[in-house]
Amino acid sequence: QVQLAESGGGLVQAGGSLRLSCAASGSIFSINTMGWYRQAPGKQREMVAAMSSRGSTNYADSVKGRFTISRDNAKNTVYLEMNSLKPEDTAVYYCNLLITGWGDYWGQGTQVTVSS
Repeated sequence: QVQLAESGGGLVQAGGSLRLSCAASGSIFSINTMGWYRQAPGKQREMVAAMSSRGSTNYADSVKGRFTISRDNAKNTVYLEMNSLKPEDTAVYYCNLLITGWGDYWGQGTQVTVSS
């Protein structure tokens, strides 16, 4: 069974930086997409950034130019470098793994809080 282990969340001040990590373990197929979603209080979960195993990326408009997603395919690990953080970035961030033809897997979530 696939499991995702997230780390790196915490409390930062506006304008600061934070890096999230997510390591996938289990039956990981090489053709997949890993990404980060977030859910703020009272809001629906939204995609923040995603990256395929081939290297293509997608970012939410609200984080373009501030966040960078990267992968270490050998370790099945995805990272999210978050810079110039804003209070509106405050949310629970979830790691996601999509294995084509198999299904979606989710991490437990890590809290990111940005103070003003």
